[in-house]
Amino acid sequence: MTTLTERPIADAMSGTEITPTRRATARDAEILTPEALAFLAMLHERFADDQAELLAARARRAAATAAGQDPDFDPATRALREDPSWRVAGCAGAPGLEDRRVEITGPTDPKMTINALNSAARVWLADAEDASAPTWENVVGGQLALRDAIRGTLALTTPEGKEYRLRSTTLTDLPTIVFRPRGWHLPETHLRVQHADGTTTAASGALVDFGLYLFHNAAELVARGRGPYFYLPKLEGSREARLWNRVFEAAQDALGIPRGTIRATVLIETLPAAFAMEEILYELREHAAGLNAGRWDYLFSIIKNLRTRGAGFVLPDRNQVTMTAPFMRAYTDLLVATCHRRGAHAIGGMSAFIPDRRRPEVTAKALEKVADDKRREAHDGFDGTWVAHPDLIATAAAELDAVLGERHHQVDRLRDDVHVGQAELLDVASAGRSGASVTECGLRSNISVGVRYIASWLAGTGAAALDNLMEDAATAEISRSQVWQWIASGTRTEHGPVTRERASVVLDEVLAGLARHDGDRYDDAAAVFREVALGEEFPEFLTAIAYGRYLAD
Repeated sequence: MTTLTERPIADAMSGTEITPTRRATARDAEILTPEALAFLAMLHERFADDQAELLAARARRAAATAAGQDPDFDPATRALREDPSWRVAGCAGAPGLEDRRVEITGPTDPKMTINALNSAARVWLADAEDASAPTWENVVGGQLALRDAIRGTLALTTPEGKEYRLRSTTLTDLPTIVFRPRGWHLPETHLRVQHADGTTTAASGALVDFGLYLFHNAAELVARGRGPYFYLPKLEGSREARLWNRVFEAAQDALGIPRGTIRATVLIETLPAAFAMEEILYELREHAAGLNAGRWDYLFSIIKNLRTRGAGFVLPDRNQVTMTAPFMRAYTDLLVATCHRRGAHAIGGMSAFIPDRRRPEVTAKALEKVADDKRREAHDGFDGTWVAHPDLIATAAAELDAVLGERHHQVDRLRDDVHVGQAELLDVASAGRSGASVTECGLRSNISVGVRYIASWLAGTGAAALDNLMEDAATAEISRSQVWQWIASGTRTEHGPVTRERASVVLDEVLAGLARHDGDRYDDAAAVFREVALGEEFPEFLTAIAYGRYLAD
């Protein structure tokens, strides 16, 4: 097989170069090789302009929605949706993706990598996105951990002398790795792209994460009985899926890998994407493995897109919005029906409850909640589901096993009973019909969780256990966007309307009540929260604001 290192790809380019701005770890040179940087430069030369145009299209679409234009299914692609003949690649020819009944998620630092791969899960979502803080050390260190794990050499000894080792050096004995790069919206400022016209820009976080992982591991994964598999986050429609498909084709061609070797599972975690599931699968069909119900980001996207549309689009406290709400049921039922009609896996979402080994009552409650959630998903037709902690795997697996039995999945179960349209997906008001409401406790919880999570993220930890829940960037986005929407909509709690002044007082009280320590990032986190939740304008992503202010080069 011809590899990039044997090809004069840098000579064939039009002068595009990528240069690191500083060191990340002592082993930088193993990841940021001249050949790997040339590969990244090729990806940027071919696709950076298209990426920028799609981000501009996002902004135009968001402005139209905010102005009153409801999202809807595209009439121009109706024939594609109604054509029963086409299918996606699915798990065929993708070893390790046949059975995905329980997937564990987590960041890619060495300890988490070892723990995830030593777990009983079928798949590990190796997360460089919402469960990771994109410090330069984490970006490069995560790539190193994945590279070593795939080759069976990853090991860790902590300063306290505790040793972590992989339970097997045979990759097929471990959970299948599915890597999630950053979304299209996040830059990587520690790699500078010098273009042929002399201009210089930051690199694309998505292309950097994807490119480095594929370049270093694709051939090794195939040789070891697996493949280069990806989760694609934050997509908003078929054009963005088409861009990823073109990236896949160019990358496989450059590395001498047959097209279709890459398989991608797309997270349906934005409101626009919910109206384009068929089209997203179609654009990626040679590389498509399935869709995932990214429920927390989906709730954030609903709030973000409909935040200015008045009281009818205001959600109650986030802990009162469950997956049984009619608009959430419509979303997940449509996802399962779409996937199975096209031969794709439907992967369920994350239950945020986590166990506490020191508090049996907390663990019992978490297991009960997780069992209920996974039982519902299995009976609804999902082929797999997510957990965030190894102690939840057995509980989740039991519910999937009860439905699947010896089968790997239930893709052949067609959901012909599902009839979901625009009205059902936009029926946000249904969340409040069972008595759910916005409360003072909910306001305080959102502010507390938001500040504490942002502080954790700024310190380099993107998955934080707070109040017996696993919080990541998506749940923090729900917290801050709800506060912004409640202020903008004049939403009332039992103590009166939520105002900017009232929320600011609560923020000060939360900050004063935190246990401080040297080096904590609470003051920085509070400053970010004030901007993204209490400001006049609504920043699209809090992570983009926090990254630009504190983590960028």
